[in-house]
Amino acid sequence: MPDLSTLRAATFRTLAPQPDVQAALGAMGFVQADPIRAPARAQDLTLMQRVRGYRAGDLERLYPQLDAEEDMLPNYGFFPRGVQKLLHPREVGLSRIEREHPELLGEVRGLLQERGELHPREADALLGRGRVGNAWGGQSSATTRALDALHRRGEARVTRRVSGVRLYGPAPHLAALRGRPLPEEERLRGAVHLLAALYGPLPEASLGYLVTLSRSGFPHLHGALRVAFKRAVREELSGAVVEGVRYVWPAEWTLADAPVPQGVRLVGPFDPLVWDRRRFGHLHGWAYKLEAYTPAEKRQFGYYALPVFSGEKAVGWANLKVEGRELRTDVHFLPAVRQTRALAAGLERELGRYRAFLGLD
Repeated sequence: MPDLSTLRAATFRTLAPQPDVQAALGAMGFVQADPIRAPARAQDLTLMQRVRGYRAGDLERLYPQLDAEEDMLPNYGFFPRGVQKLLHPREVGLSRIEREHPELLGEVRGLLQERGELHPREADALLGRGRVGNAWGGQSSATTRALDALHRRGEARVTRRVSGVRLYGPAPHLAALRGRPLPEEERLRGAVHLLAALYGPLPEASLGYLVTLSRSGFPHLHGALRVAFKRAVREELSGAVVEGVRYVWPAEWTLADAPVPQGVRLVGPFDPLVWDRRRFGHLHGWAYKLEAYTPAEKRQFGYYALPVFSGEKAVGWANLKVEGRELRTDVHFLPAVRQTRALAAGLERELGRYRAFLGLD
């Protein structure tokens, strides 16, 4: 029967070092994306912890040469094409842009085929329909929303980014899947096992929550995905109740073999190591929150706090900010943590890695 210490060590399995970005993406299966830069985007923070010498922006720079696609499962992010095959064909209902501009998707589809690659501003200049509401309560151009809709349907892919803006092109590899998709059972089982491996060991309830979020990836198969989840928990995954919480993990894992982590790490709020706040609170004994969208006067941790790990334990948090050519740091430790010389030295080494990652060295 594993204890909390064994579980904590096992969660670091996802931090296994990888030789390059492609290997890291293949080992993880999914890297969540987020546009906030504090001090770098979520996908870069995740990869710098796994790829030696990784610099902020490397994924965006290398993306056109990688076996990589942008898509959605529990959240938006980057997938190897072998994983993306699980998600398509995807059947979605009519989007708002299709209801308000029923002819626009056909026009944008034609432009994609004609140009091969399309910047949203170029599409807007050629086909502009003004601005429409988006999912975040703001306004986007109608053509941008049409490109998003085609991407979600699997009729377009992100070819690259320019200054963070997605450029789109046709997706022939997904068109082929519409004719010969993988068996439905294989797709759904693969998705559940991917989530269990990437975020495990994790509470069964948390895996269930990830499956619920994954209705974005499988909007037409969400009921069947829940069935696959229940079957995996019952028949395919290993599990145990640890201090009142039932945990699950892939059956091929031996938790006791996980090495005890060493050194100090600062990880981003969307990193698989800390993504599940339920697991984080149970394993580390305190509640960590992302407060980027919390009014400043109500924040406990700061705008974009990065949990600080010493060995296997989360011992505090840090806010990092680049000002000019300097990395400004605001580090807080839990009251019970002894701030030893070893901890201070480990923290300085980790901050040195961040300076190199951000190009401040």
